[in-house]
Amino acid sequence: MSTMTLEEPTVSAAEQREVTEFVYREARLADEARYADWEALWTDDAVYWVPRAEGHDPNTHVSHIYDNRTRLATRVRQLATGYRFSQEPASPMRRLLSNVEINRTDDGYEVGSNFILTEIVAQSTHAMRVWAGRTTHRLRRVDGALRLASKKVVLVNGDEAIPTLAFLI
Repeated sequence: MSTMTLEEPTVSAAEQREVTEFVYREARLADEARYADWEALWTDDAVYWVPRAEGHDPNTHVSHIYDNRTRLATRVRQLATGYRFSQEPASPMRRLLSNVEINRTDDGYEVGSNFILTEIVAQSTHAMRVWAGRTTHRLRRVDGALRLASKKVVLVNGDEAIPTLAFLI
């Protein structure tokens, strides 16, 4: 997965609106624990990746999450059962996205954005956690609709000891 560069926008205003709305919808579905709707956004060959730090290679470095499409489906099923006790009840959360940058790729779009996510740890302490980082979405069209081919989330504190990531970040 490449890193976004600061360049002139390569997309039209209509493309920018469509892609940005897709990224906002993906975040909202994750925040609202709408697991089936969130999972439906992904392509069959998708990768969901949370590296320990920017620049890490998932083949040579340990990642917090590195899920292919099958593992992603398993994660979603576990969350939906109510037996994923680290998320029962689901953590109330909301994220803010900013600095959205979109570049056209050979097969779709690469979208970089910053985020801050607040989570209430409803399963135990009811403490509020704040997560922050940069997300890179790779989108492509499948049957005319945008779909999520990959999502990479680089946490600001990713190389530190962090609590469980049992939810959809």
